[in-house]
Amino acid sequence: MTQARRLLAALLGLALAWGGSAARAADPVDLLLVLAADVSRSVTEPKFRLQREGAAAAISHPDVLRAITSGQHRRIAVCFVEWATVGQQNVVIDWTVIGDDASAHAFAGRLVEAPRSFMGSTSISSAIDFAVGQIDRAPFSSERRVIDVSGDGTNVSGRPAGDARDEATAKGIVINGLVILTPLEESLRPDHTNPPGGLEKYFQDNVIGGSGAFTVVAEDHRAFGRALTKKLIAEIAGLPPHQLASAPE
Repeated sequence: MTQARRLLAALLGLALAWGGSAARAADPVDLLLVLAADVSRSVTEPKFRLQREGAAAAISHPDVLRAITSGQHRRIAVCFVEWATVGQQNVVIDWTVIGDDASAHAFAGRLVEAPRSFMGSTSISSAIDFAVGQIDRAPFSSERRVIDVSGDGTNVSGRPAGDARDEATAKGIVINGLVILTPLEESLRPDHTNPPGGLEKYFQDNVIGGSGAFTVVAEDHRAFGRALTKKLIAEIAGLPPHQLASAPE
């Protein structure tokens, strides 16, 4: 083979490789889901472990997997991020396709083993902005794009949470909320964890948005896994809010 032909073959190989990557990048899934978990100072280490283990149990729950495999493409793509104050956002597990028991448990195993990212203040707005960025760069395609924000307090740093929400929903992204309650006697900052009207109302007024957006409440961090399981089933199945109660625990 002449040098010119070898060069042509090499260029053809690169073109095919690039084309294959581009095709994979457009692979469709039933849902692009960013799980955005609060790891601010109010999430103590015991609460953090309950939160992480609960998330791992939820993503690998048989009912969640059943919902995943009931979709048109029988798979979703998930990105798990942690957040605290402005400038403290981290991708713990990058975009991963979950479509069977093995991939779900592999994701859960990586999640349990990963170190905690931060322990700062609380910027829900920055968390939403960061999550939108992850959706924008996702290597998969879906008409359904959801950010799942879990938190145990109000936005106290960065721009208003409502502004970030409005920009995200203008792009067709749905933001749902998992509200983690803190008993008043355990709160170091009641104005933060127990705002007037309650934390769920705060999330409903300032955080969630988009078509069919909803909140689910975990009575405490011990209930995080059960609440997230229920929430994931509703999100994956595309249940409207009034049917959420029928989702399995």
